Amino acid sequence: MQTSALSTYFPVTDSTWIFFFVLSIILFAPILLSKLKIPHIVGMILAGMIIGPHGLHVLDKDSSFDMFGNVGLYYIMFLASLEMDLQHMKRIRWKALTLGLAAFIFPLGMGVVSNVFLLKYSLITSVLLASMYASHTLIAYPIVIRYGISRNRSVTIAVGGTIVTDTLTLLVLAFISGMFHEEVHGWFGAILLLKVIGLSAFIIFSFPYVARWFFRRYNDPVLQFIFVLTMVFLGAGLMELIGMEGILGAFLAGLVLNRLIPHSAPLMHHLEFVGNALFIPYFLIGVGMIIDIRVLFGSGDALKVAAVMITMALAGKWIASWVTQKIFKMSGLERDLMFGLSNAQAAATLAAVLVGYNIILPSGERLLNEDVLNGTILLILVTCIVSSLITDSAARKMALQDGNISESRPIDEESALIALSYPETVDDLVNMALLMRKEKSDVPMSAINVVLDNDDKAREKGMKLLESASAIASAANVQMHTNVRLATNLANGIIHTMKENDYAELLVELHVQNSPSVSFFGPILNSLLNRLNRQITMIRCTVPVNTVRRIHVAVPAKAQFEAGFYHWVEHVARLAVGVGCRITYHAHPDTIRILQRYLEAYHASIRAEYIKTDGGNELKRMSREVQADHLLIVVLARRGSISFRPSFEHIPRQINKYYMNTGLMLIFPDIYAEAATKDLSINEPLMTELRYEASKDWYKNWLSRNGDKEDKKNDKEEQ
Repeated sequence: MQTSALSTYFPVTDSTWIFFFVLSIILFAPILLSKLKIPHIVGMILAGMIIGPHGLHVLDKDSSFDMFGNVGLYYIMFLASLEMDLQHMKRIRWKALTLGLAAFIFPLGMGVVSNVFLLKYSLITSVLLASMYASHTLIAYPIVIRYGISRNRSVTIAVGGTIVTDTLTLLVLAFISGMFHEEVHGWFGAILLLKVIGLSAFIIFSFPYVARWFFRRYNDPVLQFIFVLTMVFLGAGLMELIGMEGILGAFLAGLVLNRLIPHSAPLMHHLEFVGNALFIPYFLIGVGMIIDIRVLFGSGDALKVAAVMITMALAGKWIASWVTQKIFKMSGLERDLMFGLSNAQAAATLAAVLVGYNIILPSGERLLNEDVLNGTILLILVTCIVSSLITDSAARKMALQDGNISESRPIDEESALIALSYPETVDDLVNMALLMRKEKSDVPMSAINVVLDNDDKAREKGMKLLESASAIASAANVQMHTNVRLATNLANGIIHTMKENDYAELLVELHVQNSPSVSFFGPILNSLLNRLNRQITMIRCTVPVNTVRRIHVAVPAKAQFEAGFYHWVEHVARLAVGVGCRITYHAHPDTIRILQRYLEAYHASIRAEYIKTDGGNELKRMSREVQADHLLIVVLARRGSISFRPSFEHIPRQINKYYMNTGLMLIFPDIYAEAATKDLSINEPLMTELRYEASKDWYKNWLSRNGDKEDKKNDKEEQ
């Protein structure tokens, strides 16, 4: 009686209650299972098993799970490519290719042999089944995001290897499924490969152009979020049109949008938040609902097939990770992380088994029978659990190693103040500050708006302006302290705030003065330059910072002797990493040598180029190279500094003449002696060596200029 009464309520069919149950699982599964030290991803899959049709049957796997599950699968692949460090990926592309090929060849070869000789399947069936062992889904990728190691080289190798492996697997699947269609001919495989190459080229070359155009014209975060998702599903849909799985298109879309969505930008945090909060958990729960644990108590053939599938899949992936580790001399922890990430079977595996199950042979039998279908369910369950557990363990150990390194770094290096005055420049200034900020810094950002004592309307506008800035920082998961400062003089308000809080840097808007009777910088900026010794960065953006295609940095001679040299070098390097574009340094050879050593040691992923100059005013020459969508950074010096040159007096006129439509950043370095070490979390022995080299170069230059005079003077004294 009770069972029949419950059956009237379950499975739940009302959309409101379906969504309630799903959200409850997403909320409580991580909380409960974290106490048992079980990764929350495994919890989502187990919860799907319990409430699904093969468990308590609280919910059916209806169309909502198919739709959201598809979105979640695409989201995993999209985030994986979006999180990649493309410059790092270029350096390890051969490692990723090696892992991808090994993770395809070893499971496929071992699988074909075992399927033919142990399971007695035909060659075509064995190849299709073995391709399932080779494929894998980045089920455990959210784990590495949570631990903050998504840009580790082993993770990047695993992600790059995934696309190689899954592409080859999907090509095998498309070719075999095409063999049973009437229109198939001898050139089917070659034509399919050409279609994939052609569509990939279309996505790679057209999507960035469209995205850059959109981001420059529309700054609304909601529109940008919807636009990005549209591009992802367009890429996935186009791949499905040519006979491939959509995960390849989603991955490529993330790859080409990578440089246009900086990792510290609010848009990136919006994308991660929505995916990790809803779409990806929905997909994981849907995977769990497919799994029928009763297969364990079914026929012996099903268990035999499942045992062979699980053994071949686990062994093949481990061998591939081991081979990659040995070839490139990686650590055991990196091998475990690659194995964990490349181990889970879900998306392509399900696609392969369902395609094979639905193919009816001329004899009336299915290409893949029910034993294989049930074995696949067990394969998915076991590999997802093993993948999550191994990845969680390896990621935790790796995060602890990274944490030990970062704990020795000073946390006060980000003490910068943003002075805001105009609503139209708030987005640019705050986004620029976010990009130059140290990743995962715990130090809040600070912003100020100075108004005159008797101007109540300006005070209200200032509060709204700071609220907008705080909202942008909050969207990037960064806390911001704001202050509307009352002062009798705008410059005094900023200067007193800087000194009272001992900020290390000031970021201000650069409004070029075109009037011949007014100084280039205006009275406020001139006052700041004359009365502040800390670094002052003046910024003018003509295009959104994430759409900048190249950065040019003009560095004066002897800049390496300034106390704040490494401070601005570090911040500019972070900017280049965040935007992901090329950066060209125009500097004296002695300065270039110091820059190269520093960037190779701390920012090896930067695509840096160096143009040797005499270290003078190069703006006229550079005007032929700097384009409208480039950013020009000019490092200047206050009068009396070591690197100051009289030719700097011509820079305002040259900016007005050549760079009125170009993004511009003017940097006046810190002149405090302690700034070079206090504001940077860097290797002190290397810094000592760099300073020694710089001083040695300076002494040689001085000696070459003054040595003869000194020798003559000494000769006279001796006589």
